Amino acid sequence: MIQLSLMLLTSLIFKPENISFQIVDQIEKPNFIIVFVDDMGYGDLGSYGHPTIHTPNLDKMAYEGQKWTQFYSASSVCTPSRAAILTGRLPIRNGMIGKRNRVLFPNSKYGLPNSEITIAEKLKESGYKTAAIGKWHLGHKKEYLPLQHGFDYYYGIPYSNDMDKMNGETCCPGSRYWQKYENKNPGSTKFYNVPLIENNDIIERPVDQTTITKRFSDKAVEFIKNNKEDNFFIYLAHNLPHIPLYASDDFLGKSKRGLYGDVIEEIDHGMGLIMEELKKNHLDKNTIVVFTSDNGPWLPFETHSGSAGLLREGKGTTWEGGQRIPGIFWGAGIKPGVINDLGSTMDIFPTLLEMSNTNMVDDRIIDGVSIKKYVIKT
Repeated sequence: MIQLSLMLLTSLIFKPENISFQIVDQIEKPNFIIVFVDDMGYGDLGSYGHPTIHTPNLDKMAYEGQKWTQFYSASSVCTPSRAAILTGRLPIRNGMIGKRNRVLFPNSKYGLPNSEITIAEKLKESGYKTAAIGKWHLGHKKEYLPLQHGFDYYYGIPYSNDMDKMNGETCCPGSRYWQKYENKNPGSTKFYNVPLIENNDIIERPVDQTTITKRFSDKAVEFIKNNKEDNFFIYLAHNLPHIPLYASDDFLGKSKRGLYGDVIEEIDHGMGLIMEELKKNHLDKNTIVVFTSDNGPWLPFETHSGSAGLLREGKGTTWEGGQRIPGIFWGAGIKPGVINDLGSTMDIFPTLLEMSNTNMVDDRIIDGVSIKKYVIKT
């Protein structure tokens, strides 16, 4: 009964007939923003059924745009899923999954091969300004960072926020890292020697993770503001809600879902700032925003992990909960509705190329397929 009431209330607030996006076929080159969060589960948003995490901005995007119910990541862990979304290729093809280690670490020697072609590289051919903001995790050495893969600007961390421990361990001293965080140990954010990189240079180490979500959202807004006269592509890859969880003072302790809910609600707030900036500059009529996750929730961390809803298992597995993720498309020409057909993060690569009239890659196998005809009005 409560859920039905909420649905009725939503239908009164958001009127599809009041939404006016220009048809994307009438736009030669729309702007693109991909928001790729880390370890968010299929059931972590209000629009996907979560009862207590408050995500009004993402829920509005899902209602005004498209909500995909069978959207899948190419992998159930970080590095390969990121390589797949940026190249449109299975991780086994682009070399970003190993037999022993499935993800890169601070001592890894290599990264995404220079021979791979990213969305950013292709869109630059069509005159786009490109930015990577957030978690990269495709090689921490200079030759593998975003500026060497088609991005004009980079601001973020090179690998997961639980890596590069001060003492060389993969996790902090003690059995559970959150014991120190919940005890409000002043040094708790210093246990991880994770660097913050701008372009190719380290500008902060260790990065203050309590403000990292806010800073990533602000950088996305800044890039929109600075490039509003140009076509732009932003790849915003939040490193949260991957553990350890951190929220800024404005959100800490505010969610009914606890710390995990605080983190998700701060990400949602950042989405609201991005949408507001697009509308302020009249860019919402020619910008497409895609919101999704790299894989399912990291369930062993219990209350510090998300929910896969009714799906089985989570991160690290090939069950539905490991790779079935939220998929929201919003913006220019998007046909509102709930899509129950299959889609993949690999499909984003060819879809964006087709939408921007950019030449497709024809010298190698691309595993994604364009879903433009399903996404936009015709």
